[in-house]
Amino acid sequence: MVVKTVEGSFAVAEAIRECEPDVVACYPITPSTHIAEDLNRMYADGEVKKYIAVEAEFSAISALIGASAAGGRAVSTTSSQGLLLMHEALFAASGMRLPMVLVVANRAVSAPLNIWGDQQDSISQRDSGWIQLYCETNQETVDSIPIAFKVSEETRLPAMVCMDGFYLTHSVEQIDVPEKKLVEKFLPKFNPEIKLDSENPLSLGVYAMPSDYQSFREDLELDLQKAKQSITRVQSEWNNLTGRNYGMIEQYMMKDAENVFVAMGSVCGNAKEAIDQLRANGEKAGLLRVRAFRPFPFGEVAGALNGKKNVAVFEKAVSLGGAPPLFGEVLCALNDLSRKPTVSSFIGGLGGKDVTVNNVAKIIVKIKDGEKRFEWV
Repeated sequence: MVVKTVEGSFAVAEAIRECEPDVVACYPITPSTHIAEDLNRMYADGEVKKYIAVEAEFSAISALIGASAAGGRAVSTTSSQGLLLMHEALFAASGMRLPMVLVVANRAVSAPLNIWGDQQDSISQRDSGWIQLYCETNQETVDSIPIAFKVSEETRLPAMVCMDGFYLTHSVEQIDVPEKKLVEKFLPKFNPEIKLDSENPLSLGVYAMPSDYQSFREDLELDLQKAKQSITRVQSEWNNLTGRNYGMIEQYMMKDAENVFVAMGSVCGNAKEAIDQLRANGEKAGLLRVRAFRPFPFGEVAGALNGKKNVAVFEKAVSLGGAPPLFGEVLCALNDLSRKPTVSSFIGGLGGKDVTVNNVAKIIVKIKDGEKRFEWV
């Protein structure tokens, strides 16, 4: 491994390069632009096999579908409206069981126009059949690239690696970037048994009658749930090589915690600082960070929150007219517990609005009274 002082986006591009993708297809959009630009530069320098500069994001995901169907390792990056433009084809990729990786630099969606980071874009695609991993740090994002490729290719399910726009993409820090030899040891060459081949013709994504269609969706759901096993095992393999382990969830100061903050992404860094401060004042506070939103770790979340008094679910996304996405999943996870905590919902950070250490501390203190709350931060 090589520790570099580098912008998060450039470190992500380097990690992608070391995975030796056969096809990269991108249309640049803020704040994922630097990833796309750096991969294009690498292609010009002969470090990436194929880079397709497409005319729009729908073309990018379509190129990945073709590349993966032909047996190639495929990757792209996008944000916000770009991810929404891919919406139709995201379902096609998962339904055709095509492995690929999409790095999403999370950003608010229009309108009004906003280029700053929240998680409304990828959360809105949660039902598309893709694995979704949400990263707290740039180091975790870089490590998640080879992990996502391996899990995707083992399960034949596409995977998103989600990093908060600007908070991570444009932060310059010391990052341990995996070297090619380490990645080669971890990630085998991709040579799927099922692929488009003129010597062995077959069809992918063909028409399904009503009598058959549902069974395909049932199989996809079953395999997405089974992907938990692959994610856990592959991340353990990465830990053996690097000493950095990532689970379906992360627990911080949770052993004796009574009041718990639940969240995803980079805000969890501020949450850890807030919890340290509260602990110094005698407060039994803890953090439960959800890393894998799809497949959702229902059992792990239930186990972590069993016996806790109060829970604040914070998220940088909103399901307009319905239950907040992460909040709804947490409630579902706790459904069978005999000792259920009081669970409150907090929505904030939309459009890049700051969520400070003090904001988190106030939320944790606020839920101590045991009342259910539904608030915007």
